[in-house]
Amino acid sequence: MSGTSEGPTPAADLDRSAVTDSDHTTYHRVFATAPLAMAVVDRAGLVTGANAAFGELLGTDPDTLTGRVAADLVDLASDTRSWHAYREVLRGRQAKLRCTRRLKHPEGHSVWVQVTVAPLTGEAGVLLSVADISARRELQARLRHLQMHDPVTRLPNRTLFFERLSAALEAESYEQSGTGRIGLCYLDLDGFKAVNDTLGHRVGDRLLAAVAERLTRVADEAGYARVVTPLVARLGGDEFALLVEDSTGTEQLAELAESALKALEDPFDLAGQRLSLTASIGVVERHAAGTTATGLMQAADTTLYWAKADGKARWTLFDPERNAHRMTRQALSSTLRPAIDRGEFALEYQPLVGMEDGRLSGVEALIRWNHPQFGTLTPNRFIGLAEEDGSIVQLGRWALATACRQARRWQLDHPEEPPIFVSVNVAVRQVWDSDLVADVAKTLSETGLAPHLLQLELTESAVMGSAGRPLQALQALSDMGVRIAIDDFGTGYSNLAYLSRLPVSTLKLDGSFVRGFQYEADKNPAITPNPADEVIVEAMIQLAHRLGITVTAECVETSAQATRLRRIGCDTGQGWLYSRPVPPDRISELLGEQTYAVGNP
Repeated sequence: MSGTSEGPTPAADLDRSAVTDSDHTTYHRVFATAPLAMAVVDRAGLVTGANAAFGELLGTDPDTLTGRVAADLVDLASDTRSWHAYREVLRGRQAKLRCTRRLKHPEGHSVWVQVTVAPLTGEAGVLLSVADISARRELQARLRHLQMHDPVTRLPNRTLFFERLSAALEAESYEQSGTGRIGLCYLDLDGFKAVNDTLGHRVGDRLLAAVAERLTRVADEAGYARVVTPLVARLGGDEFALLVEDSTGTEQLAELAESALKALEDPFDLAGQRLSLTASIGVVERHAAGTTATGLMQAADTTLYWAKADGKARWTLFDPERNAHRMTRQALSSTLRPAIDRGEFALEYQPLVGMEDGRLSGVEALIRWNHPQFGTLTPNRFIGLAEEDGSIVQLGRWALATACRQARRWQLDHPEEPPIFVSVNVAVRQVWDSDLVADVAKTLSETGLAPHLLQLELTESAVMGSAGRPLQALQALSDMGVRIAIDDFGTGYSNLAYLSRLPVSTLKLDGSFVRGFQYEADKNPAITPNPADEVIVEAMIQLAHRLGITVTAECVETSAQATRLRRIGCDTGQGWLYSRPVPPDRISELLGEQTYAVGNP
């Protein structure tokens, strides 16, 4: 029984061994002749066998690879992550490793390969396979080059430029070595659009290519004997950039910009066309630390705009103070309209004093912006912006209504005193972009202020030569009983004869005339003053009076000025001799005085 039962076992084992040996032989034959480069590696990382393809890839006899350290053959220890993963596969803790390597062939050329390491089933080791992907990498490189370079000029395009710029601004790029600074020349061709429009895009493209060649030559010369040559890129249209990594300061960037301008001076000969052009360049140079690609480009764009605005054909260096002023204008402009709704504006009032009796006869309303960030701002900081974006209409309506309401309040609070008028500045755009006559009529009706207690001030240049709508509006307001004053008279046309055609009731002499009265004789009576200024002002006053127009002198600062103005017939004075602009309650106090306290602001 026992012999019978044990008989078949050895035969079965022999058959199984025969199958295993056959499979083993087949495996070795396939392994040896496979086109894929392969090697068997034991758990210690040593090659126990390699096929012919592996030897051919490395340029050696595969038999000589046995016993070699596999990681050294395919450079697996060159980066920490791959090396760690490889060791984990050898220990059986990780299923597979796949990575890309660039190997040096003994004949001198490089081979890009994809290395795969995976455990062998039932074997105490791993299979290392290496696929030659050089052709694929070459195709990828060619496609990347096409994606990253401009087809017209063959320069790096915007994408590659920002890739290089972002890399240069990474801390590890400048902390290890170099100057830690970065510079940029942002260049735009002057008048390039005219070339495209008149000669066609084909000539325009040739011109761009020729410009690229000259700029590349400039960069190569600038990079001579330096570690890094400036990168020249076409950012789009007729815009180019020269990026200087590890710049040595603004002097280096200035020299580069100057060289670029000089290189473009010579005319371009393009297929029978001889063209001359210039360029404008914005130059920025700063520490790389704390700088962003966006911030650097914004500064460069701003500086390029300055170069264009300053006359073109030049380079301009970024100026932080000039930029701060520009940013302030932008900040103010963007918050103007909301500020009106938020009630950030207020009016102060500067007294208008009779030269003969010293009594307060009126006030000029002066607007102030109580800005939450920049503090109290005077009109010269924001009125121009309001006129540019049209918010002056809304702001003007608010100032008109507020001033008229306040003037009426003073009248009601001081019924025993003669009422004073209020003078409100009006911008030209208010006349054109709104129905000023209707606005004034509505305001007077709502506040109850008499028309003759409102004076509207317009600048001389705004009303001289007026025709059509502005003249009609001024006439309608005058017919209504509202006073019309010409502000800063003497700075524009100064055409007194023309005033006879305008419904003007008051001229306000510009402060430059009054300042001319401040002779050294006030300090030293022995000095004889030059009477020329006084003669001119006296003539203007006499002519104005002949036309039935009263005269107010602005910027009266000394009693000597006031005395001379009174002697030559000036009707009203305004200035710090009498008072600076003050809040409404201070005007209420002054209304109770019989005569104005001259010299007490």
